[in-house]
This record gives sequence, structure tokens and C-alpha cells, in this order.
Amino acid sequence: MLKAVPGTNDIFAQAKEYPFREPVFRYIISTAEEVLRGAGAQMVYTPIFEYLEVFQKGVGLTSDIVVKKEMFVFEDRGGRLLALRPEPTAAIVRAFNEHGMKVWPQPVRLFTWGPIFRGERQQKGRYKQFHQVDYEALGLSDPLLDAEAIALMVRIYKTLGLRNLEVKLGSVGDPEDRVRYNQYLRELFGPYASDLSEDSRVRVEANPMRILDSKSERDQALIAELQPKPMLEFLGPAAQKFHEQVCNYLDRLGVAYTVDPSLVRGLDYYVRTAWEVHHAGIGAKSALGGGGRYDGLSEMLGGPPLPGVGFGIGVERLAIALEQEGVALPADPSPTLYLAPLDEAAKIEVLALAEQLRPKIHVEIGYTPKSPRKALEDALKKGARYVGFIGEAERARGVVTLKHLETGEQRALEPLQLHSLFEGPELK
Repeated sequence: MLKAVPGTNDIFAQAKEYPFREPVFRYIISTAEEVLRGAGAQMVYTPIFEYLEVFQKGVGLTSDIVVKKEMFVFEDRGGRLLALRPEPTAAIVRAFNEHGMKVWPQPVRLFTWGPIFRGERQQKGRYKQFHQVDYEALGLSDPLLDAEAIALMVRIYKTLGLRNLEVKLGSVGDPEDRVRYNQYLRELFGPYASDLSEDSRVRVEANPMRILDSKSERDQALIAELQPKPMLEFLGPAAQKFHEQVCNYLDRLGVAYTVDPSLVRGLDYYVRTAWEVHHAGIGAKSALGGGGRYDGLSEMLGGPPLPGVGFGIGVERLAIALEQEGVALPADPSPTLYLAPLDEAAKIEVLALAEQLRPKIHVEIGYTPKSPRKALEDALKKGARYVGFIGEAERARGVVTLKHLETGEQRALEPLQLHSLFEGPELK
């Protein structure tokens, strides 16, 4: 029997593992959408695959996604290389440029959600296909947008019911600041390159800042020994002022945060503001999501200068955190009425009646004839308020036998009487 590819998961209501239960996904996504739409952001959907160059140039040639060949790449029929999206921001910026959104009132604030694909080793909270909620504010370089993005991200988490959160805030400076910092790190790590992991030995020349974010115990031991200066000490005046303004705005908004001088982000397009939101309940890799500013990304994709800031929230990792905190999900709505056929001829009758009532109320039906006792058991399992029986006796009289499951009251109603009963909003 064929099974799912390792690192991918089926999402459905009765899944045994908590991160993969469809009601959890629906709760997370609908809550995020409510928060972001309420703040004026618009939904956008981009294709799940793009030309490879969009992601190569977008995430950066020195990012793990490119260096470790984590992208799923394939050829189309014309021989062009395509890739399943390893992150959504580059695709959204591509769409902004392609569809002329620069003439819209700025900033343009967009959000999306969907599957993300990374060919990395599977572990708890990390999969080859996972899902992400993404928010981007494009067209304005203002620290106010950075603070708003962080506040919106935190509000999504808190609206979902999470409390055990920590916002870590940093800055990766302007490009010239990073050049200075990378040179400092090359000089610091260079003599110890043989002590680094294989991945980090490559990073010494390509992008030594990424060494600081390494998950290798070997690398972290060397970092602890050498104690490199943090990026914040290399910020130029403009980046430093920008960082201070973000902090001031967050203070005014009442958003708690910790300045983390060592914070770096995994994609090359980040400039200035960078942040992560952590939750201890999901283990050592405790980041629920993160974000930052990427004012140079559009130019990397061949477009005009375009400032932007945004964040991504991992749905599976967030689901794990909800489980750890014991957050109770809203109950799925139960049917107001369950219609049960008592014989073969009644099957189409219950469906026809259900279709007439469904614009008004939540109606479910039985698809196979059962005894009244068995049909009543099914109605109770579904949590219905009423059960309606149609059989030979009901057909002869032109009625439905309706039973109120809480009171036990039972009566025979004609279809028009049944429609009138369910007109009231309290019964919908």
C-alpha cells in the first residue's frame, strides 16, 4: 500500500497527531485572516511554483535554502527550471512588481497562507511540506510599519490563546554595515575554520553571519568560546536610529520585547529590523515565526527599489504550541436538524427537504435507511438539536416526525410547518 512521502502529512479532522488536525489549521488560519483583514491587509494568492530565479535571487545565493539545495526543482516542458516555493515573500514582491501595485495607495499590505516546500531533514516542527501564514507591507520605509507588523504578529498569537510568548528584536543593519560585520567575523573565525562544522566552513567566506545562527553544537561551542561582538555594535547612524524608533514605537504600543543583539535571520534579503517570536513549549527550536525588513529584495528580482517588511508564521509549529498551552479550540457547529430516512423511498425525500432548509439552518441527513433507534443514536453523536424521521407512515400523511433531543418532545409537522419552525434566528 502506497503511503505519503516522509516529511509530508495528511491534514484531516480525526488525525491522531495534534499538529495535523484540520480544525486546528482552520482555527489558526481563520484567526490570522480576521486579525490581518481587520487591520486593512488584502489577501493574495501566488502560484506554489515559480521560475527558479525568483527564489535563487530572492532568498540569496548564500542562504541554506540555496547552498544546501533545499528547494524542490524541476523542468517544465520548455526546459525552464521551476521550483516549489520555499518561502512566500519573493513571490509576493514579484507579483507586486508584475501587476503594477506601485500605483496603489502606499503602503500595500498583503497576506497569504499556503504550503511551503523545503527538502530538509524531517524533525518535530520541521517538514518537507509545511504551511505558513505570511504578511507583507510594501512601498514605505518607515519604522512604524515594522512596529505594526510585530504588533499584528503578536496579536494573532494572543487572539489564538497563546500567552507564553517572547519577542526577540534585533537589527541586521544596512548592507554596508553587514559588509563591515562580515569582515570582522571572517577575521575572527578564519583561524578556527577547521573547528567549525562543514556548513560553517563554507560560510566563513560566503556569509559568516550565518555561522551565528548555526544549529551545530560544534559551532555553538566555538561561538561561546570566541564571544563575537553582536551586529548591533556595527550599525551605522541611519540603521541605529531606525532601530531605536522601532523600539520606541513598540513601547508606545505596549508590545513587550527583548533586544537580542545576536539575532540574525536565515534569508539574505533582510536589512535593518529582524525579529522572532518564541514559545518554550515547542522545544529548543522555539521560534514560532519571525520577520524583518527587506528593502533591497525587489532589486534582487530585477525590479525597481521597493521597501518592504513582513513576517511568516509556521502553522504546524503554532499548532504544537497551542497543544502545549492546552488552548481549547472553538467547537465545530452541530447540526440544528438531522433528517433520517426510515426506508429506501425516503432517501430522496430527506435530501430534497434538507436542500430546502439548508439556506436557513445547518441540516445533515442519513444516507441509508435505519431504524428510528439507530437514527436517533446517529443524531445524538452529531450533536443535533432535532431529529426528523421520514418513512412509509410519514409519507402517507405528508408529514415529518420531529423530535427535540433535549426535551424529548415529538410531533408530526407538515413541510410548511417545519419551514415556519426554523424561521427564527435562534434556531439557525
